Amino acid sequence: MITANQMRAARALLGIGQRELADLAGLSLPTIQRMEGSDGVVRGNVDSLMKLIAGLEAAGIEIIGAGATSVGSGRGVRLRTDPSTGTHDSPSPGPSRRP
Repeated sequence: MITANQMRAARALLGIGQRELADLAGLSLPTIQRMEGSDGVVRGNVDSLMKLIAGLEAAGIEIIGAGATSVGSGRGVRLRTDPSTGTHDSPSPGPSRRP
């Protein structure tokens, strides 16, 4: 499974737009737009989801499921979850903390 947020994060890591992701996965642009518009887990037919994941993996993206560990090497990003609530532990947007 993949979430809409994971799709957008994967595109950001690759530095590509929706059109390039569609080409990479062999899907139409409206299909990618519909998938990214999903709330939470991406909905779509199994063939389209498999093409999407295969395209991302071929480009070097590792999809990490909730509670799973990464088997690859290299840098990564994961959204932390608050164990007491089961919700994402993300701070509200505020001023930049860059020096």
